[in-house]
Amino acid sequence: MVPNDELASPTAETGATPAAAPRVLLVGVDPALVDFRALPGLTAAEVRGARAEVDAELAAAGLTVERCVLDLGATAEATLRRALVDGDFTCVVIGAGVRVVPENLPLFERVVNTVHRLAPEAAIGFNTDPADTADAVRRALATTRP
Repeated sequence: MVPNDELASPTAETGATPAAAPRVLLVGVDPALVDFRALPGLTAAEVRGARAEVDAELAAAGLTVERCVLDLGATAEATLRRALVDGDFTCVVIGAGVRVVPENLPLFERVVNTVHRLAPEAAIGFNTDPADTADAVRRALATTRP
C-alpha cells in the first residue's frame, strides 16, 4: 500500500487553493477474456476481487478513479476513445492484461497510441497486477510534478 500523501498533490505547504482531485483512468482487458497463462499467479476472480480495494486505496489518496474495461475485438479502441474524450485525466494506467499477454501486443500498441493522441498531458503508468496499481499511479503522477 502506498502512503496517501505520496499519491495526491500536496497544497497545504504552498497555501494554494486545492485543485480538483487528480483523475486516474485504469485501462484493462475484461478479466474473463485474459489469457492468464502469461500472468502466473493471477486469476480472473482475483483481478475482479481486487477492484474495490484498489479503488478504495486510490480514493483515500484523494484521487478520482474511473475504469475502462476493454474487449479483445474491434470495439476496444472505440471504448477507450469514449472514456478519454469524456474525461480530463491526470494519469492513465494500462493493466498487465493489455501489455503482458503476447497475443495482445497489437491491442497494447493501439491503447498506447490512443492515450497519447487523446490525453497527451496524462502521465502513463503500467501495473503488473492489481496489487501494485497504486504504486503505478504514484510513479506516473511523480512524472507530472515539477
